[in-house]
Amino acid sequence: MTADTASDVAVVEVPRLTQLSLRLDPTGPAAAIVAKALDGELPTTPCTFRTAGAADVLWLGPDEWLLVAPAEAAGELEPLLREAVGAGSAELATLTDVSAQRTAFDLTGPHVRDVLAQGCAIDLHPSASPTGTCVQTLLAQTGVILQVHDASAPAVRLLVRSSYAPYLAAWLADAAAGL
Repeated sequence: MTADTASDVAVVEVPRLTQLSLRLDPTGPAAAIVAKALDGELPTTPCTFRTAGAADVLWLGPDEWLLVAPAEAAGELEPLLREAVGAGSAELATLTDVSAQRTAFDLTGPHVRDVLAQGCAIDLHPSASPTGTCVQTLLAQTGVILQVHDASAPAVRLLVRSSYAPYLAAWLADAAAGL
């Protein structure tokens, strides 16, 4: 799906991403082992994400992260993290494949913020939502995870439950056409 280019916003669905939900104590031994496996710390600053290899590691809560990677990364990423979580087995930690739960839309173009502002209360100005921001919010009354990949040349990824994707795609097309 590509939105109306007259508004200078491109909307492309990115289906079948690898999505892994990670829950653990960020100060516990499993977090240190996972950080080593990912070659860097888990983000602990609210509403941020960082890239670790092919995966984006999104902070969703004080003990919850979502790892998002291309579909082909699942064969390497999931076993790596399962081993890391298992190595800290004295601690409660979980890794759940939630890949089928959501699809993604990548939005690019100079009017991305204008399109999203029509249905989202989050301030997406680069000073308030710089590159590396991720938030759980409502967009057009639909729950989404919003990632700011590039605040200067607006590039945003929306993760939305698959059952809401057709509605959100139509809403985005309408919102882009209305600019």
